[in-house]
Amino acid sequence: VLHKTLVAQLNTCCRLQAMKTAGKNLPKVYITRRIPPDGLKALQQAGSCEIEQWDSDDPVPRSELLKKVSGIHALYCLLTEKIDKEVLDAAGPSLTVVSTMSVGYDHLSLEELKNRGIRVGFTPDVLTEAVAELTIALLLATSRRLIEAVEEAKNGGWGTWKPLWMCGSGLTESTVGILGLGRIGEAIVNRLRPFGVNKFLYNDIAPREELAAKISVDFVSLEELAKQSDFLIVCCALTPETQGMCNKQLFSKMKRSAVFINTSRGAVVNQEDLYHALASGQIASAGLDVTVPEPLPTNHPLFKLKNCVILPHIASATVETRNAMAALAAHNLLAGLKGEAMPKELKL
Repeated sequence: VLHKTLVAQLNTCCRLQAMKTAGKNLPKVYITRRIPPDGLKALQQAGSCEIEQWDSDDPVPRSELLKKVSGIHALYCLLTEKIDKEVLDAAGPSLTVVSTMSVGYDHLSLEELKNRGIRVGFTPDVLTEAVAELTIALLLATSRRLIEAVEEAKNGGWGTWKPLWMCGSGLTESTVGILGLGRIGEAIVNRLRPFGVNKFLYNDIAPREELAAKISVDFVSLEELAKQSDFLIVCCALTPETQGMCNKQLFSKMKRSAVFINTSRGAVVNQEDLYHALASGQIASAGLDVTVPEPLPTNHPLFKLKNCVILPHIASATVETRNAMAALAAHNLLAGLKGEAMPKELKL
């Protein structure tokens, strides 16, 4: 055992020495943010690339990004960085891999990446459970008016018991509508079922018959989804087709008692239309984890509404999930540099 340990240590030393000697020839990687430790650890332990990082919790300034990507071979980015023609031109022909620590990829110019033969890694699946959990938490906080109730308890509004004071809507015997039945939609349905929901409906770009049959949800038109849902949960991807689809037409068809929840992307919702629907009592309440822009300015009208709960895009914010995302993005990047199959590659 001692012999094996010594041999392993010697091999490690030799590898490190070889890396140091050949350091200038290692592929260059630029990381656009301070990332969770498991991601950086995976890249460092691989010892197969030269790493430079924007060492801050805040996004890298655009001017700095354009300067630092020059001559790199791989880019590790977050959804706050717009990777477009300008960035790709600044990087030059050496760039072969872009790995984003996100499920969404609307910040990437996919056509430009495809035309240049640049491979793209992303991080689906690992955040499904965390996003589903947060969606349920946001739904309950909104429907049961928890934020309002906390404020009332703090500011002296808690007086004598009143039969209808702070009453919200319950899930038991309700109809829940899912807009976008993917992995997260499925996880949400599975978590809501024990609450005694009477019926689950969904709408998507096309029926997901196999999945829908497995979890007992019924496909309906978008109009019927709006009309029938007591709780309408948006968890679809942002695409040209879904951009702004939750608008005054949709809200006008919803029940006055309906609760609207969005944990997908802010741009799926027309926020001005949502504001008017909430302010006029057209729908009962809304819970948002995503907005346009992010962060939402503190003087935005939606913040003034008691029936709107807004979170700062924290759906995947568990330590375990963020580390898993960071590590997956790292492994995608390393595999791409080697010309191997990525654990999770976006097909362009």
